[in-house]
Amino acid sequence: MSRAPEAGRGGAGQKFEQALEKALDPLATALKRATTPARPTPAAPGKPGLEVSPLAVPFPGIPPIAGVEIATARAGFYKHERDDLVVFRFARGTTCAGVFTRHKVGSAPVDWCRRHLDAEGGGSDVRALVVNAGCANAFTGKAGADAARRTASEVAKRFGCRQRDVMLASTGVIGVLLDDHKIAARLNEIEAGLTADAWARAGQGIMTTDTFPKGSFAECEIDGHTVRIAGIAKGSGMIAPDMATMLAFIVTDADIHPNVLRAMLGLHVRTTFNSVTVDGDTSTNDTCLLFATGASGAPRIGRVGDRRLKDFSRALDRVMLDLAHQLVRDGEGATKFVKITVDGAASPASARKLAKSIADSPLVKTALAGEDANWGRVVMAVGKTEEPVDRDRLAIRFGPHVAAIDGAPSPAYDEAKMSAYMKNAEIDITVDVGSGRASATVWTCDLTKRYVEINGDYRS
Repeated sequence: MSRAPEAGRGGAGQKFEQALEKALDPLATALKRATTPARPTPAAPGKPGLEVSPLAVPFPGIPPIAGVEIATARAGFYKHERDDLVVFRFARGTTCAGVFTRHKVGSAPVDWCRRHLDAEGGGSDVRALVVNAGCANAFTGKAGADAARRTASEVAKRFGCRQRDVMLASTGVIGVLLDDHKIAARLNEIEAGLTADAWARAGQGIMTTDTFPKGSFAECEIDGHTVRIAGIAKGSGMIAPDMATMLAFIVTDADIHPNVLRAMLGLHVRTTFNSVTVDGDTSTNDTCLLFATGASGAPRIGRVGDRRLKDFSRALDRVMLDLAHQLVRDGEGATKFVKITVDGAASPASARKLAKSIADSPLVKTALAGEDANWGRVVMAVGKTEEPVDRDRLAIRFGPHVAAIDGAPSPAYDEAKMSAYMKNAEIDITVDVGSGRASATVWTCDLTKRYVEINGDYRS
């Protein structure tokens, strides 16, 4: 992944980061959804035959974001009838920042975006985003890079901008060369269909094995001006972001310098997209792009530690965390949404490693699928990491129920209550490793037979 620099760790910068570090209560997201009417959307156009996840949430109402228009079309990357091409057109002067996979076999679109955003002046006037589903254009060599360049060139001609100001993203099967002619052939339709009110269609257009479109919206204030933030994401399997087939695109009408966007995105990615996992596999195409159109009328923010960003930063984190949670809720074959918290770790990095070990363990995940509170598997996942753990102080809870304490089974352990708790669709597991004061939270799902079925039939 191309990591964005974090905010300064001294003085105001440190306070700024510490404030951002606080995990937002998922209840806030639930309340937001409860008070935001869902817009009616067509039937989910993902892979035929997939049942909608039992953990699915409705696509939220997303109003137009000033400075951006969206259109979708069917380019034909899939055999069945569905939109598989999404194009965003941004107002002149839109800034952009991105974080990407650190996978050693990154895709052509990832290489394209990273190169132009990292260049001098990169991200200062981004005019378009082109996303296709059905073909990852990864592991396709020079031919794949040429296809990406031609796509950017065609869109740049349409929108009157430079190639470097067109961002690209692809998702689908690895090792298949992108047929860019299919995209070029739909640009007339795309240009004619651009509208400020197509977020739901865009969310559907980027789906692969997703069973529901994923979107989020928030409002905040910058210096007394109302600012909007909206985002969509896709991902269901091959999800262990290291910044998975994970794509996320977030747009705000705030006016923010690219360097500030880069710092904020890098900071929030760590506790949102990089804190979820479905199967522990990182994709070649992981991309998260943040765009700021500057069309809200709010003053330009050019410094990372600017106090006027406080409310915006919280809202951005809320949108990103909401999207990240939806990735887990749509995990291939998932029936459980699981929050894993590690307390008492020697360092934040140690806490994250321990939490990820639990979240990625097939034995833990299959026990969750079987509604079995097999806390011995949690002990296994903790101990195999070689992170500092005080065995005699180790404690494990499933929700409010204590399974182990002080390195031994809890005297108050109640099998009936524990079994009843494990039938819930949402489960919290908390582990205290007794080695320090650091903590971390990771979200995951269970591992069911459907995961095997979906991935065994992926290319058919």
